[in-house]
Amino acid sequence: MNFLAHLYLSGTDEQIQLGNFIADSVKGKSYLNFPEKITKGILLHRAIDNFTDNHPIVEVSKKRLRQTFHKYAPVISDIFYDHFLAKYWHEFSEINLETYASEFYEVLNKNTAILPERTLQMMPHLIKGNWLVSYRSVEGIHRVLSGMSRRTTFVSNMEHAAEELNTNYNFYEQEFRLFFPELIAHAKAISLTLENGKK
Repeated sequence: MNFLAHLYLSGTDEQIQLGNFIADSVKGKSYLNFPEKITKGILLHRAIDNFTDNHPIVEVSKKRLRQTFHKYAPVISDIFYDHFLAKYWHEFSEINLETYASEFYEVLNKNTAILPERTLQMMPHLIKGNWLVSYRSVEGIHRVLSGMSRRTTFVSNMEHAAEELNTNYNFYEQEFRLFFPELIAHAKAISLTLENGKK
């Protein structure tokens, strides 16, 4: 999953949110260098990714995307699913998306001292572009994916992914609707396990 889903699945603890957010920049066992709750966020992120990467519903989305986007299909499907989470945010949270995003940007700004370099480099773009809210529109998805396409080493075609979303919108929406409740349940179970001190 992408940023918005990872944050939502972290619950309300700011340190766990931070850990989940920075997890892609933390390799191997270096997560052990962080405070306990940030460590839990990193481990939660990895568990969410593992569940998502191996889920048959998500595989349907990725298979459709691989025809055009090849190895970038998982990245694109993650962002598509964030679009639907943003679109239906009111069904999952009592806090409106604009407020939720603004509060998390504040969390980032007051914790810059512990953020990995990769996160620090990306953070101004995230906040200035208000990515978490922009996911709600297909145009916002297009901007994010086009920016990512410019930064990839190989040809990704991600700048055309929004066209694919529009073409098969109902299929991706249905797949998200089927998958996300299962992911919520899994993330809650993992969070409980981590809270009880198991890794």
